[in-house]
Amino acid sequence: MDDKTRTELEAATFRRLVEHLRERTDVQNIDLMNLAGFCRNCLSKWYRAEAEDRGLALTDPESREIVYGMPYDEWRAKRPLSPPRKSIDGGSGDGRRALRWQGAIAIVGGLAAGAAS
Repeated sequence: MDDKTRTELEAATFRRLVEHLRERTDVQNIDLMNLAGFCRNCLSKWYRAEAEDRGLALTDPESREIVYGMPYDEWRAKRPLSPPRKSIDGGSGDGRRALRWQGAIAIVGGLAAGAAS
């Protein structure tokens, strides 16, 4: 595969990932961080860093708007955080296992739904 085609495929994949994250508002950034080690904010920071590496000035709010599809403050106002989740172990732990498990179900469910369409 030539470099141009590879770059086009990577760009299309990035756009598809961003669109998927915009649609899956039920998956919170903390869920993404716990499961995958990155979130929407990470993507926006990486986007800004790549722009800066190429001599393009891009602010954090501008790069977040690219990833979130709207100004970040607007996105946050539309999607308040859900209450803390209970731990699988009945509350004796810190809940991280439950959070990872619930997030995994949400992500797998989203992938299955995407495959069906």
